[in-house]
Amino acid sequence: MTSIYGWGRYPQIDASVYSASSNSEAVKKLAQINTVIARGLGRSYGDSALSANICSTGALTHLLDFDATTGVVRCQAGVSLADLLAVFVPRGWFIPVTPGTRFVTVGGAIASDVHGKNHHIDGCFSAHVIDLKVALASGDVITCSLNKHTDLFRATCGGMGLTGIILEARIQLRRISSAFIDETTLKAANIDQALSLFESNAGSTYSVAWIDCLKRGPALGRSLIMLGEHVQHGELVVARKKILALPIDMPSFLLNKFSIAAFNALYFNRVRASRQQRVVHYEPFFYPLDGIQHWNRLYGKKGFLQYQFVIPKAAGETAMREILQRIARSGRGSFLAVLKVFGKQNENYLSFPFEGYTLALDFKLENGLFELLDELDRQVLDYGGRVYLTKDARMSETTFKQSYPQWEQFQQVRERYGALHKFASLQSRRLGL
Repeated sequence: MTSIYGWGRYPQIDASVYSASSNSEAVKKLAQINTVIARGLGRSYGDSALSANICSTGALTHLLDFDATTGVVRCQAGVSLADLLAVFVPRGWFIPVTPGTRFVTVGGAIASDVHGKNHHIDGCFSAHVIDLKVALASGDVITCSLNKHTDLFRATCGGMGLTGIILEARIQLRRISSAFIDETTLKAANIDQALSLFESNAGSTYSVAWIDCLKRGPALGRSLIMLGEHVQHGELVVARKKILALPIDMPSFLLNKFSIAAFNALYFNRVRASRQQRVVHYEPFFYPLDGIQHWNRLYGKKGFLQYQFVIPKAAGETAMREILQRIARSGRGSFLAVLKVFGKQNENYLSFPFEGYTLALDFKLENGLFELLDELDRQVLDYGGRVYLTKDARMSETTFKQSYPQWEQFQQVRERYGALHKFASLQSRRLGL
């Protein structure tokens, strides 16, 4: 038995972990285990990859094929986005959609149907998956896509590993001419101005905002909005800078409303002008926290909860203002608060994004936090929103089923492919799946 947890370090459980070094071995493991969930690099924040039995895909790391003309790569599910970047950026190709860390596997990116700073233009990760191979409960391996076993494809992309073990995928990469990004930073005095800047810059390929969620009054939701475009000509290099590391868990009392307020003031005021432009390597633009190894230790031994929700555009300013006011009143400032705009929803049953605004927040685990998040759940539901499964560790079954209206169709697909009693996680049990 191994003590294991997600990136937020809550909850922690003892589990049996089985490692598969090949596709055939993964299939063999399925026959030996009653109930199981697949796990990659463990960067899901909560309990979506936790179960009594875990099949690790960490050894499925082979690149199987690449077409240098079209940019289509075929790889095993344990290949990380960092691996893809290291190999293909020097060749002039980039990941079409990437989350805020490159240390996630292809299988995990598909299971979470991850989104990035370009969702309003390029959609989720699944929009660039040509097809994938899934090991079913029966031991059969099925190749599915939008044109073949479409129901399984729609359920697997965003399905949190609950349809089977993803073994391989073919992905369409994006052609680039440089490893650098033209970055424009805009200062917003409050949340209303921030949302207005998002709308007036809707044509930018990449857009994201950092929010100060402790400020109140006229400065509620003051922000820095970062826009980005791939530089048209430049070097195709992978950064080799030294990565800092947190060697120990920080005392949790160091992270409080006073230290967060001080950090927020320094971070916001580091940008002097209302508009600032610079050219940066893709790593600090897309993956600022990857430069700090074990950054989750900032929150102490108890860990933290990440809370990410999306609300419709029609409710944008009103809902965001109300939710930020509640967070500010609580005094539980988030050290990392990230706002993005989403484009249209895809047809996957459990994919998180729909057209609107999404806010991701980190809260250290302490007394009273669950009660605050329950309140935020109610506000999000009232405005027609939902919470992101990949970041969730405590959402109720009622909240989930109210906000993911296709959950019953998802269950029907799972039953059709024999997954209901084979693939399960702490999260799926909590959510009534």
